[in-house]
Amino acid sequence: MKRDTHKPTGPSQRMLRVGELVRHALSGVFARGEIEDPLLEGKVITVPEVRMTQDLKLANAYIMPLGGVGAEEIVAALNRHHRFIRGRVAPELDLKFAPDLRFFVDNTFDEFGKIDALLRSDRVQRDIAKDEDED
Repeated sequence: MKRDTHKPTGPSQRMLRVGELVRHALSGVFARGEIEDPLLEGKVITVPEVRMTQDLKLANAYIMPLGGVGAEEIVAALNRHHRFIRGRVAPELDLKFAPDLRFFVDNTFDEFGKIDALLRSDRVQRDIAKDEDED
């Protein structure tokens, strides 16, 4: 009998579950305004995704401020306060070790916009119409 040596390429269920726990905990910290930084005061920050490393020691949090204004500066501020944020998030995770946090700007909305614009372009619409005419 031949063994299946295929290794999964995507995140494990545990990585996804812990990522979701971190995402919820971060959202709570941001919603309560626990971080004292003039740049972050009054900002609404969403956390669409958190990706965990396989060993669960690093959490890459993708964030986007409401309206997308000043995203790079907000990410820089969050990365400056990552130790404080880690201390606020850790009690909610129920893990042996709290993951280190890194923040990045979430660009998925930009990518969706580019794909949508491409799909609505005249060239693609012409090809779709041509395919429908052939059927």
